Amino acid sequence: MTEKKFKGVIKLDIRDSKADWEPFLPPKAPEGAPNILIVLYDDTGQAAWQPYGGAINMPTLQKLADNGLTYTQWHTTALCSPTRSCFLTGRNHHLNGMSAITEAANGFPGWSGRVPPECMSIGQVLQDTGYSTFWIGKDHNVPEQDICSGGPKSEWPLQKGFDRYYGFLGGETNQWYPDLTQDNLFIDQPYGPEDGYHLSRDLTDQALQMIRDQKASNPSKPWFMWFCPGANHAPHHAPKEYIDKYKGKFDDGYDAYRKWVVPRMIEKGLLPKGTAVPDFNPMPEDQANPGDYVKPWDTLSADEKKLFARMAEVYAGFSEYTDAQVGRIVDYLEKSGQLDNTIVFYCSDNGASGEGSPNGSVNENKFFNNYPDTLEENLKYLDVLGGPETYNHYPTGWAAAFSAPYKMFKRYSEYAGGTCCPMVIHWPKGIKAKGEVRNQYHHAVDIVPTILESIGIAMPDSYRGVKQHPLSGVSMKYSFEKDGATQKKRQYYAMLGTRGIWDNGWKAAAIHAPLTSKGHFDKDEWELYHVDEDRSESRDLAKEHPDKLKALIDAWFEEAEANNVLPLDDRTAAEVLGTERPSTEAVRERYVYYPGTSPVPEGVAVNVRGRSYKIIADVEITDADASGVLFAHGSRFGGHSLFIKDKKLYYVYNFLGIKPEQKFVSKTELKPGKYSLGMEFERSGAGEHGESLGKTKLYVNDKLEAEGDMKTQLGKFTLSGDGLCIGRDSGDAVSEEYTTPGEFKGGEILGVGVSVEKAQYLDLEKLAAAAFAAD
Repeated sequence: MTEKKFKGVIKLDIRDSKADWEPFLPPKAPEGAPNILIVLYDDTGQAAWQPYGGAINMPTLQKLADNGLTYTQWHTTALCSPTRSCFLTGRNHHLNGMSAITEAANGFPGWSGRVPPECMSIGQVLQDTGYSTFWIGKDHNVPEQDICSGGPKSEWPLQKGFDRYYGFLGGETNQWYPDLTQDNLFIDQPYGPEDGYHLSRDLTDQALQMIRDQKASNPSKPWFMWFCPGANHAPHHAPKEYIDKYKGKFDDGYDAYRKWVVPRMIEKGLLPKGTAVPDFNPMPEDQANPGDYVKPWDTLSADEKKLFARMAEVYAGFSEYTDAQVGRIVDYLEKSGQLDNTIVFYCSDNGASGEGSPNGSVNENKFFNNYPDTLEENLKYLDVLGGPETYNHYPTGWAAAFSAPYKMFKRYSEYAGGTCCPMVIHWPKGIKAKGEVRNQYHHAVDIVPTILESIGIAMPDSYRGVKQHPLSGVSMKYSFEKDGATQKKRQYYAMLGTRGIWDNGWKAAAIHAPLTSKGHFDKDEWELYHVDEDRSESRDLAKEHPDKLKALIDAWFEEAEANNVLPLDDRTAAEVLGTERPSTEAVRERYVYYPGTSPVPEGVAVNVRGRSYKIIADVEITDADASGVLFAHGSRFGGHSLFIKDKKLYYVYNFLGIKPEQKFVSKTELKPGKYSLGMEFERSGAGEHGESLGKTKLYVNDKLEAEGDMKTQLGKFTLSGDGLCIGRDSGDAVSEEYTTPGEFKGGEILGVGVSVEKAQYLDLEKLAAAAFAAD
């Protein structure tokens, strides 16, 4: 923002002086500047949605497409955080320090998980231009170790140029029991699913409130809103009436869907005639990730077909329900006379997700714990799929189907299945064309330049004294006028060991599956496609055009050097997520927690994974019927809890939601008095899937009350939400022995100590004394 000089006159007496208000007035947006609304879904390929020929009804999106533009070659980075960083800054994801999701951050310039000061955000630009700025829903651009009450907030939305924020900071959350942040504060959800709560509905309520409040006081001021619902990321949660709309719609299976949808896409003019439909499993078996294999539909049992079809119905219901909520925003803008001069971008951040494995899951957390799903276990939840009882994700077959006609899906950046996504742009005042298709090749980095040109402003050369990186993208505004040649010239791709590059209509792809830990990137085989003529990348031309291939490979390395791409990382999810990352708090062996605090997010809570640990609660019971949670971390889909029920001490370790719960109950009844109540887990080894095996003991003071074998998770309880709680269990209850919030009553919790010390078998009383000595 240019500094304005004071032009008034200052004398000893104010009556002899002349005021000049101009330097002190807040910035004012250009006359007629449009509102900006970005609706950014998660995990959705083009073939899912109705405007692209898909089976999922999207009335709001269809309305916008009928009165705007539908893009056929708009691309992303193939993963959440990186794509969102491109939306945030207009720079390539490695320049933003977002090589992958923030949970995969590492100590390299392109991998830090923090946007550097050289990449100011669109929020900061628009704040300095006189806009109100709002961010609703998913963030996933905050480092995991910064998602905590006391940590740095430099990457939180309000510090990135947004006046208001309401949503969840991590990569995913339970749609019925979300992890919520309002501005800079963690909050509880306003009401529960039993009263009609769903996150998509709540986010829309908050979005409407922000716009209404702004217009009530500053009606002439334009606004920018980034609306990021949890849809369509797992867990797939939706009201049953929306799920049931799709009953039977997917019974023919994903093979049939892929063959059905591509001709519809061609008929709509969204794909060239003759576009081929590649195989479901296009990668050589020795190079593929086995977790991304698609099981042919005709090889499935009747039970598998029934389960898999229902999983697709849930996904479809989730998507349409959220579109209906977006429709409430669009309807309000129309009724209030704002829609004509609001640029709406309606899109998704990457292709459909293959993280449900070939078999799908009723608890996606199993995928991140390297633990297999079984058909027998999943079938138990068939009738409640999509409800609070499940944390479900469909199988890889639907990911491939909903990303048709392209190869693979989310995480694969070398193929369009991971990167080619839906995009509709609607702006009646600025776009004369209605219901037309645009075939220009574009990418997420092009959205910020498009916004800036549409408003008539430029990205500053410096911000807060820091010279800014040039924008990586080019404006798409030229495409508002007509279809035709692409003005973009080149775009590189790199994600979790996969990589590719598009250059003037040609694409080179290095064949390398993500999350396999195969390494040897110098041995990767490169394929070559002329995507201007072969949209689905079905004809490898590497042998016919070796010089063209070499030029593109050289170009990829040029882009890698310019954008901080290296090193490449294809390690497994467990390896990546398990990497220790520095935080403002050093890793400790003893943690002390007190009641009355907000839930402690998993990224900064005590880590009991893969090790022995002890939990001790220092409690005074004043009521003979005292009950409730002393310590809880996680949810019904994975977690552990120490609590009092029926005058007995309980410890439950809920291993990935698999029944029965691992339960330990005291023999002694707890009468009024002071107690050290605790448990210890002694790890003795690892199981087949990396889970820890060992023995658990339950104590009341120094008396052993129960013991037995137990196993604990390899990975986290959740990717976000359901943090560590004292005196209650926020969100979804860990154990079926109580209901949320399970608040402790009938006494006082002085504190809870958790030890993960390497020295084992410490005396419990001494540990308790040491834990609370500092209080």
